[in-house]
Amino acid sequence: MKTAFEKLMSGLDEVEAFLAGEREGMKVHVPDEVDVKSIRQRLNMTQSRFSETFGFSLDAIKHWEGGRRTPEAPARTLLTVIDRNPAAVITALYPDVLPKAARTNGTRFVSKAKRRGIVANARGNGARAHSRNSERVRA
Repeated sequence: MKTAFEKLMSGLDEVEAFLAGEREGMKVHVPDEVDVKSIRQRLNMTQSRFSETFGFSLDAIKHWEGGRRTPEAPARTLLTVIDRNPAAVITALYPDVLPKAARTNGTRFVSKAKRRGIVANARGNGARAHSRNSERVRA
């Protein structure tokens, strides 16, 4: 049985061979089952919002979550990408909306952080800003 590292290296070797033109195609693994409800809940979306955002019909979402139907392979593929990288799918579907939302949310975050006295450094760690009467405390 292959270790996770061996599987990863094997996959990378396949990609390298494909990109070098040594291999005609690659086999994509599409999961047999996808837990639509857990993906949707992790994104904190209602069924209606999830269907509108990603282009699924509301009835399909209800049937998938109720176990009455199973998503077809293309839908399972998209659901897998949504599960692993929802921002990539949203960026692809709404290229004009996301940059504006990111600017707004980023500004809102920075404003809240400044009000709370939190200063983010380049590594993503936070530090509480110090006042004249207190010493600096790392979060």
